[in-house]
Amino acid sequence: MISKSALRPGDGVRYLFRGVMVGDGHRPAGTALRDAQDEAGVPPGIWRGRGLEAVGLTAGDVVSERQAELLLGEGRHPDADRIERERLEAGDDPAKARRAGVLGRPIEHNWSPKTEKAKERVPWLGMDLVFRPPPTAHIAWALMGDEERRVLELCQDIAVDKTLEWLGESVAQIRSGSGGKHRTPVRDGLMVAVFRHYESRAEESKPLLHDHAVVSIRARRPDAKGTWGNLSADTLLAHIVAADTLYLLFFMEEVSARLGWAWEPREVTPGRRPVMEIAGIDQRLIGWQSTRRQQIEEALFVLTAEYVEEHGHEPGERAAYGLACRAADRTRPPKRKEPRPLSKLREQWRKSAVAAFGADVIDRLAERARAAAAAVWARVRPVVDVVLAAVDTVAVVYVMRGAFKRHHLLAEARRYLAYALRGRPHQPGLDEQIVQTVVDDYTRPVGRGFTMTADLHALYSRITDDQTVLRPLTRKRTAPLYARARLAAGALSVDREAGRAQEQQGTDVAALEQTRATIEAVAKMAAKLEDGMRERAVAYGPRPHPAPAAPSPSHTPPPGVQPAPGRSSGGVA
Repeated sequence: MISKSALRPGDGVRYLFRGVMVGDGHRPAGTALRDAQDEAGVPPGIWRGRGLEAVGLTAGDVVSERQAELLLGEGRHPDADRIERERLEAGDDPAKARRAGVLGRPIEHNWSPKTEKAKERVPWLGMDLVFRPPPTAHIAWALMGDEERRVLELCQDIAVDKTLEWLGESVAQIRSGSGGKHRTPVRDGLMVAVFRHYESRAEESKPLLHDHAVVSIRARRPDAKGTWGNLSADTLLAHIVAADTLYLLFFMEEVSARLGWAWEPREVTPGRRPVMEIAGIDQRLIGWQSTRRQQIEEALFVLTAEYVEEHGHEPGERAAYGLACRAADRTRPPKRKEPRPLSKLREQWRKSAVAAFGADVIDRLAERARAAAAAVWARVRPVVDVVLAAVDTVAVVYVMRGAFKRHHLLAEARRYLAYALRGRPHQPGLDEQIVQTVVDDYTRPVGRGFTMTADLHALYSRITDDQTVLRPLTRKRTAPLYARARLAAGALSVDREAGRAQEQQGTDVAALEQTRATIEAVAKMAAKLEDGMRERAVAYGPRPHPAPAAPSPSHTPPPGVQPAPGRSSGGVA
């Protein structure tokens, strides 16, 4: 997953230099950056992004402390010292010489009394994007051999680089005009400093391979002069979920291609989105290395209960994300004081895992992952039907959001591909093709801007006259949103396949009756979900409880999961 935080002057910059750049450890005052990184056992930061060429840097260069101070801490050219010195030697006054090394508008402009609403403006200097692989990837990286560890780190490098490239080329926009109202694509790309960490912040250190990608807010405009300005932070923030799903898709594909492993969905909370994990990795190991996750889940349960009591229904996707962030902040432990190199950490992790589960379980992790992959590939054929994928995508997004934008569809289409392909490579542009099919065939505009919603008449095939699935499900607030979305998507997929069969083979009364019966059954499933939630509320008292109902045997499987050979589910042949 990808989490984000703003980099601002003051505390944000101090956290970058005292924590992020040295592996979230403790950096004694006066210690050089490279010495602190060596002591902590973390590699030096690396520059990434196509925008580096404009400031004389190359992707892959090591991030020096002075470069980071100038670009990420002050919004200046990473070689501003030389530029300022040369201008002084040429006879410029100190203020003009310093201004020559600034990229765009100086951050001091936001603090000037002449600036409108100066006290309300806190300038951004960058954005810290944290890339974390799924939990089973941490387990394999921490407990398997050095070869698997190096391959997984390479997969992480490639997935992060491809995701940052997509953000720079397809998402990043630069502000211009009065108040920054206009948005235009950046000229070169992003400038990013990437710092790799090996463990979590928890007091009892747990394996957590992750990268901090600190994106500079500075970028060049696409004009002839190539003037500098600031990235549109709200544009980047709006596409974080789409970037998250793309990163996971790339990481899964690299792992499957290089190690031969497959992926399967794991339901963490009944009725909520499943997460993709490496098939064959003992699920008990997730609990062994997720002490902090358990703390977050406990805090999240309390926050969700408070939300339900206040609003009368479970939180939606956006509200749930906000509650998860609050739970993570509440349970954030203090920083680790004693640095430990990776070799010592891996030795400690292995001893802990062997003591908990035995050497046989740990030594056979790679073997069991390969065997499980063979079973997954034999059961799930990685074939994607664009039309069925589009129907599934729009049904899920519509039930969960009602009105939505293109980036919401893009995120869901990438989730669909992750479920359907299980790590097999997807055709470049297939996610955009699915979204374009949704936009062209199954949506209609609503409200202002680029907001749209589902066109229910277009979603149903010609053999179905009524709309008995989507509308009732959107009103059943007591059932988990994702459970309702999966029920609706499953019913529409069955209806779509039956419509195809009718077009190809002529009208089949039995097929028509079967489709109508399926849709009615799905509506009854939704009613059962609501009744179950009501019975739980009566049994446990008047206060609403956030725990969703137990999974039903009739629960529609996520896309890509085949309940029986010979049938297709969610567009997977």
